[in-house]
Amino acid sequence: MSEGSTVGRYLVDRLRQLGLGHLFSIAGDYSIEWLNRYVTPSSIEIIEEVNEVNAGYAADGYARLKGIGALCVTYSAGALCAVNAVAGAYVEKVPLVLINGTPSIKKTLTFEQTGFSAHHFISGRETDMQSFEHITVATVRVDNPDLAPTLIDYALTRCITERRPIYIELLQDMVDLECEPPRGVLKPARILSDETSLEQSVAQICAKLESAENPLIWLGVEIDRFGLQDKAMSLIQQLNVPFVTELLSKAVLSEDDALFAGVLDGQASSAAVTELVATADFVLGLGVWLTDINSLGWEPDYDKTAFASFDAVKFGTFFGGQVALEHLIDGILAEKVVPKAGRLPDKLARSAPTVGSSDVITYQGFYNFIQQYIDRNTIVGADASMNYFGSLLLDVPGPGGFVVQSSYSSIGYSAPAATGICLAKRPDQRVMVFTGDGGFQMTAQCLSTQTRFKLNPIIFVIDNGVYAVEQWLADASVFHADKPFYKPCILHRWNYSLLSEVFGCRGWEVGTYGELRDAVTGALKNASSPSIIQVHVPNKSIPDNAKWKAQ
Repeated sequence: MSEGSTVGRYLVDRLRQLGLGHLFSIAGDYSIEWLNRYVTPSSIEIIEEVNEVNAGYAADGYARLKGIGALCVTYSAGALCAVNAVAGAYVEKVPLVLINGTPSIKKTLTFEQTGFSAHHFISGRETDMQSFEHITVATVRVDNPDLAPTLIDYALTRCITERRPIYIELLQDMVDLECEPPRGVLKPARILSDETSLEQSVAQICAKLESAENPLIWLGVEIDRFGLQDKAMSLIQQLNVPFVTELLSKAVLSEDDALFAGVLDGQASSAAVTELVATADFVLGLGVWLTDINSLGWEPDYDKTAFASFDAVKFGTFFGGQVALEHLIDGILAEKVVPKAGRLPDKLARSAPTVGSSDVITYQGFYNFIQQYIDRNTIVGADASMNYFGSLLLDVPGPGGFVVQSSYSSIGYSAPAATGICLAKRPDQRVMVFTGDGGFQMTAQCLSTQTRFKLNPIIFVIDNGVYAVEQWLADASVFHADKPFYKPCILHRWNYSLLSEVFGCRGWEVGTYGELRDAVTGALKNASSPSIIQVHVPNKSIPDNAKWKAQ
């Protein structure tokens, strides 16, 4: 066998070629030999996590910046803990590689034919694969060294092409067996469009752009997932029309741009965005996903909105199937459309709010105050909570500077995702995460990993003692009436700031704006560990743009 390789080395080499610099893992005897003998000596650094769901969220956050993320777990007891993280990555089109260390062929056959069980077995060789086959775009079982290169290459190519998770079962007795070395470099498969559908879609959209008095571009998350930021910016500049984003694609382009108007998210949008959308006579949605979180209390006008996403164009009664978003943008650019001069968005000047040092922090007041600390080098993460509303209206000037899992919306995602974001970001960037207290209770052990690896995210835990967003979704009237919270929404109180003593990082507890100023100042100076800032707010205080449902 020429040049010599093994299955274990082959997988490491392919991951490294795709740009993976860190692998999130939990030690397990079915995977430990691969990690120790092949990953440890390589240029890929192992990030030892505390549990599988945190490892999955961290790998997800890493992949959103790096283009690929990976985690390694052990069979069933480990892998099945990662299901929720993988499901979120599947929904949100995040290229994630789950490597599942799996019992040997001998152990599998012994269990299946005699009933003598190895630890972690459930019902034989198909259990884990069947669990993941609906939330990944490829599931492969590497149980033959001669087939290993083909199986690994197939799965990884699907991952980078479709920007979705894959699942690789790496049997413990395979890693040291010889196989062919990697040939060439893996690339995404070609994107395909039906020529007739593409031509008709470009013609439909260009005609509307030319005739519209006030056209508007609505950029969605697929612009980010498929790396189309530069092409989208070229189109916006060529058309010279304003653009908005959705919460899931917030800051996909710089929010400092003169043509940026804000985030369109139903009734949570700013008044300026709401007016702009209402007066637009044609809206071109590029890569927009419609979800109940991205269209809060509002329904798009389908007669004036063209949606280009999921490889199709939908506009009124027109449907163009098999139209790749990249090809559509290229086609519109080539037509050099010149719309009629429309009005450009007004830019509101922001300044730090005037508050007293001893004033009690409110939910909206917190976000008004924190804006002054967000610059082009800040990456903001917002968790599924009332923080969606507060962060939605923040100005985030750095392109790619906002990370949110608002389609799947698994609470507790953002704090462990910050582990991966910190490892994937540029050295001059700083990560700030806004999480609710309920979500943070689910994944608080992320502070351990972040401290261990000297990562320095600033994690703001908005402490109101309740699952406020769940109460808001069920009965928002509680927030402006003398009514009790639903009992399942009331949390057991933690002293979050004191977790810093448990994990060895820095912590602050604040309830006034003066205390918040001091805490942020201290956190920004802390370069060697995470900073947790426990922010007390009254339990019936909510962001201003969430009050529409509470009336």
